[in-house]
Amino acid sequence: MTDSQDGSPPAALAHDAANVACQLAMQARANPDAVAVIDPRRRAPWRFARRGRAAAKQYTYRELDLETNRLARGFLRSGIGPGVRTVLMVPPSLEFFALAFALFKAGAVPVFVDPGIGLRRLKRCLVEARPGAFIGTPKAHAARALLGWARGTLRARIVAGARFTPGMLGLDLVRERGRSAFPLPLEGDDSAPLAAILFTSGSTGPPKGVVYTHAMFNAEIAHLRDSFGIEAGEIDLCTFPLFSLFAVALGLTAVIPDMNPTRPAEVDAARLVETIAAYGVQNLFGSPALLDRLGRHCGDTGTKLESLKRVISAGAPVTASILARMQGALDAGVEIFTPYGATEALPITSIGSREILAETAARTAEGAGVCVGRPLSGNEIAVIDMAEDPEEDDEDVIEEWSDDLRLAPGEIGEICVRGAVVSREYYNRPQSTLLAKIFSPDRERFFHRMGDAGYLDPAGRLWFCGRKSERVKTASGTLYTVPCEGVFNRHPAVKRTALAGVGRGAERVPVLCVELERDGTRPPETTIRRELLELGARHEHTAGIHTILFHRAFPVDARHNAKIQRGALARWARKRTR
Repeated sequence: MTDSQDGSPPAALAHDAANVACQLAMQARANPDAVAVIDPRRRAPWRFARRGRAAAKQYTYRELDLETNRLARGFLRSGIGPGVRTVLMVPPSLEFFALAFALFKAGAVPVFVDPGIGLRRLKRCLVEARPGAFIGTPKAHAARALLGWARGTLRARIVAGARFTPGMLGLDLVRERGRSAFPLPLEGDDSAPLAAILFTSGSTGPPKGVVYTHAMFNAEIAHLRDSFGIEAGEIDLCTFPLFSLFAVALGLTAVIPDMNPTRPAEVDAARLVETIAAYGVQNLFGSPALLDRLGRHCGDTGTKLESLKRVISAGAPVTASILARMQGALDAGVEIFTPYGATEALPITSIGSREILAETAARTAEGAGVCVGRPLSGNEIAVIDMAEDPEEDDEDVIEEWSDDLRLAPGEIGEICVRGAVVSREYYNRPQSTLLAKIFSPDRERFFHRMGDAGYLDPAGRLWFCGRKSERVKTASGTLYTVPCEGVFNRHPAVKRTALAGVGRGAERVPVLCVELERDGTRPPETTIRRELLELGARHEHTAGIHTILFHRAFPVDARHNAKIQRGALARWARKRTR
C-alpha cells in the first residue's frame, strides 16, 4: 500500500504491528519542516551559512523521509530486499539514521552489533547472523575483508563515506538506482518474522542476537512516549546510537553528540554541556558512566543544565551519588529516570530520582538492593525460584509456565517479564531461547527470564539484586552482589565495589573488590579497609566478608561502560588470594 507521491506508506498504517518505518512517514506528514536529525560536527556548504558561519548539517522530516525512500528503492534494486539480513556498521551520523530507516522500508533485516565488543566476538556474531549484505564505512569493510567476516554469505557490499571503492557499491549509486518511483514493501501487519537482529553486549556471556519484530519496536516507542511524557518537537541528545532511532520515531529532533559512542565513560563533559546549551536539549539519554562524568563536571564548575526537561539512564544500576550530583545540575522538578530492562525487553520498569533519593537509596545502603521501580503499563513481572547452585543455572530449563512458580513478595528469585516489549527468541540459538523463555501451555504467551536476581516489595516495586550467575554460594549461605555492595558503597572514599567468589561450590570465599575515588584526598588503604570491615560487620549478610582487595579501575561492559564484569574480577581476585 502506498501514497500517490513517493511510495511511502500512509500515516494510517502507523499502528502497533506496522513496519516501524511508518513512524517516520507519519512524522513527515505531520511536521514536514521540523528538524529530524542534526549533526553539529558537520557543516553545510558556505552558501547556506547563517550569521557568518556555516550551519550544521541536518535533515528535516520531509528530507529524511524522501532520502530513506530513495535509498530503500536503491537497496531493492541492489538485492537488499525483504528478509535480507544486513549488517549496518556506520557510526552515528546523518547517514546512520537514513540507512537504518531505509533498510526497514525495504523490508530488509538490519543487524546491529556493538563494535566495542572486540573483533573475535564480532566475527562470531556475524557467523551466527549469516548476513546477505554488509553496509559499512571503508574502515569497517577493510576489517571485514581482512578478518573474513561473513565471507561465505555476503551477496551485496555497500560502502558509506566514500565515493568509490572497487568491488563495492557507493551510496551515490544506490541513490541513483532509487530515483524512479515504485511501491515499497511496507506491510500493514507484523507478518514478517524478523524486523531486526540486535546483539546483546556480551557483558555476562557470549553476545546473542535478539529477534525484534515491528510490533516490538512500536511497543517500545509507545512505552517511551507514554511513560516519560515525551512530546513531538522536543530536542533530544541520545548518547547511545540505537536508542537515538527512537527519537525520530517519536517526532523529536535528534542531536548527534560529539563523542565516541563506545566510550561513554570517557566523554568530554564540557563539550556535552556546550551542545546541550547550544541546541536547548530537553531530553538526555546516557549511561550511568556518562552521567557520572557529566554530574562531576557540572558540580565542579557550577554549571546548570537549564534546558533539560528529563534525563533517562539505563544499562546498569545508577548509584545515589551519581543521581545526587546530576540532580544538582538540573532545575527543580526535573527528574532522572532509571528504567530497568535489557536488549531482550526494554523498558520493563522505571523509577525517578525523587523517589530514589527520598526513600529507596537509604534502603540500598542498608543492603536491600537497588529499587528499579514499578512495571510499566502492559508489562507483567514475576519472580521465580532459582537453582540452588549458580553453576546449575545453565541447565535450568523450565518447560511450561505455571503460576505456582511465583515467589511471594520479599523473596529473592529470578526476575521474569512478559509483555509487548519482550522478544520471543534469540536468532539461531535454540538452546539459549529454551533457557530464557517459559511458554504458557498454549505457546501463545511467554515470560522472558532476565537472568537477574531480585524481589517484589509489598508496594509492587521491583528490587534488583544482581545477576543470578554472579551470586556467591558460601558455606554459610548465598550472597547477592548488589545488596552486599550497597553496604560498602556508602563509604565516601569508595567509587564502587564488586563482590566476587573465590573457589568452587560451597567452599567459595567472598571477596570484596574496591575501586576508590581518584579525586581529592583520602585516607590510606589500611584505614579504608578497616572502615569497610566495620561497615560490613553491622549487617548479617556482609559480616562474613573479611577479604578486601583494591583494584585501580574495574573492567566494564563495552556498550555502556557501567556494568561491572565481575567474572573478570573474580579471576583477578583468585590470583591474589592463593
